[in-house]
Amino acid sequence: MILKKIKQVINEFRERSDNLKASGEIIQNQNAELLWANIYHDTIRDRKWLQDISLSPGRWAVNYSFLYFLTRILIDCKPNKIIEFGLGESSKIISSFLQNELNNSTHLIVEQSIDWIDSFSSRFQLSKNSNILYLELEKQIINGFSVNTYKNINEKINDTFDLYVVDGPLGSDRYSRYDIISLAERLDPKNEFIIIMDDYNRQGEQDTTADLIALLNKKGILTFNGRYAGNKAQKIIVTQKYKYVITM
Repeated sequence: MILKKIKQVINEFRERSDNLKASGEIIQNQNAELLWANIYHDTIRDRKWLQDISLSPGRWAVNYSFLYFLTRILIDCKPNKIIEFGLGESSKIISSFLQNELNNSTHLIVEQSIDWIDSFSSRFQLSKNSNILYLELEKQIINGFSVNTYKNINEKINDTFDLYVVDGPLGSDRYSRYDIISLAERLDPKNEFIIIMDDYNRQGEQDTTADLIALLNKKGILTFNGRYAGNKAQKIIVTQKYKYVITM
């Protein structure tokens, strides 16, 4: 009876400790998010056209650590060819840069939902250099797991890019957003690029990022990477030309 009581007390203590740890991580992430928000707003202070954009960060949308690094990349690196998986808040940022500063750059957005394309387009007008490619979802088995992927992406996209923004398609529990692997197959050591993997706090995106880095290493492409987080985390992978990005 006493032994049973001791076990119960130990289990209750462990549960409380786990709850306290989880609460501490939530508070830490929220504090980081507030810091990133302040840094982001300081960064765009001299760009009124960027301040005027209506943004709703958080929840399913990108968070402030993402917005800060994306904005700094657009300001400092001035990518010529951009591809983005997932239409959303970051699309507004990129498109507005093309409209106001990066007039010769191109921006391809891959989106899975016609309804969302219609809804978004009714509220925000993209730059003439931003184009949406609708690709419906299909399930593929990746390393034994069922994964959401864009149908026929390899047939529709046969180019390389300077900036890859990976925030789609709809996430999967494992090997999420694996389409970036297909596009990375075209890269070679002559290419210079930046890849932003959003939602890196999730197992599925971590799986895919690990495979992506392994693929780039196998191709002999030297890369550097960093992890950044507020309420959500991002992994940024860069080649030698853009190594300074991970110190921003």
